Amino acid sequence: MPVSRYRCQYAWLGDAPVADVTIEIADGRISAVWRGEPGVPLPGLTLPGFANAHSHAFHRALRGRTHADRGSFWTWRDAMYAVADRLDPQSYFTLARAVYAEMALAGIACVGEFHYLHHAAGGARYNNPNAMGEALIAAAAEAGIRITLLDTAYLTASVAGEPLGGTQLRFGDGSVHAWAARADARRPHPHAVLGAAIHSVRAVPAEAVPTVAAYDGPLHVHLSEQPAENDACLAHYGRTPAAVLDDGGALGPRTTAVHATHLTPHDIALLGQSGTGACLCPTTERDLADGIGPARDLLDAGSPLSLGSDGHSVIDPFEEARAVEADERLRTRQRGWFTAADLVRAATVAGHRALGWDDAGTIAVGARADLVTVRMDTPRTAGVDPAGLVFAATAADICSVIVDGRVVARDGRHATIDVPHALATAIGAIT
Repeated sequence: MPVSRYRCQYAWLGDAPVADVTIEIADGRISAVWRGEPGVPLPGLTLPGFANAHSHAFHRALRGRTHADRGSFWTWRDAMYAVADRLDPQSYFTLARAVYAEMALAGIACVGEFHYLHHAAGGARYNNPNAMGEALIAAAAEAGIRITLLDTAYLTASVAGEPLGGTQLRFGDGSVHAWAARADARRPHPHAVLGAAIHSVRAVPAEAVPTVAAYDGPLHVHLSEQPAENDACLAHYGRTPAAVLDDGGALGPRTTAVHATHLTPHDIALLGQSGTGACLCPTTERDLADGIGPARDLLDAGSPLSLGSDGHSVIDPFEEARAVEADERLRTRQRGWFTAADLVRAATVAGHRALGWDDAGTIAVGARADLVTVRMDTPRTAGVDPAGLVFAATAADICSVIVDGRVVARDGRHATIDVPHALATAIGAIT
């Protein structure tokens, strides 16, 4: 394999930017890091590749179509189901390919796809029961990024055990054992990690939680996103969703709780003591009027924080990262809860670990060669100290993206995909 060298004006090493750094890449990994040697210039600040730890790719079709609607998460969900009804493996591949290419332009090297749109209309099985998941894996490959496919168990329509109906029939496998059999039939791919997900306590009964939790690999779960779900869980089980998951053996270091918005102090302690991570999706949580979660309390309790763009009202890791600090200020009416290093860590190494990629998210010898370079001469970034760019930059300021040593994007353009055209075409076909 040829060796590439890049000379960074600044590179994020450890927890801070360092000037004049040369990075050598061989066989898709960083083979050397040192100061002041020749290489392909990367003017600006070069960061490790970002990890988008929570995605529902098909939600991207709703961007700009529901923002003006009054209502709640539950009314928004009706519009989301309408999009889900129109997808099949080919159209899902086309849409996800465009969405993942948009992520690549935003510096995202790996996506965690929380995948529950498994079957055809009415719950009919495709000839390949994992056709929809295979479409997502293929889409990530064409977009040039890695994927962790979190195959999601979705069994009931409510905490009380109501059966699935309508669009939800596409999500369910009939039983947790049927879910496990289908998940076990997935094929490995070099750019994919195969994980599992518990959609929520309303969709996976307590008695089924241990079966999903036993699946090898990363485990993710929507947790306490909505007060109504918490109330229903307390009424049915007499305990919170976090406690139900804990009783089922679903908490621990390989588990990530997504949203974790409406937690009790005891819930926070359960997550922290078990080493369960928390994935925050601030732009989606505000779009859906979900609320502001206890980010600082979770981190202090021992829960690593990661970030996701979830419904993709925007795809911008900088916006997700700084919103963690901004939302905490709104919640507490105080400033200064997270350092730039805290936020970069959540967007990079912590996110990759949550997705099962322990060898990514840092600029260090042996790590995957994922490099994202941010310009420092745009109207948003000019004059900003490199250490503070996470509070100023946007995805539009990214000028170079390298994933596993390959140039995926440069100067705002994807290497192989016309992203605006691809998105417009894919979304236009299903809306």
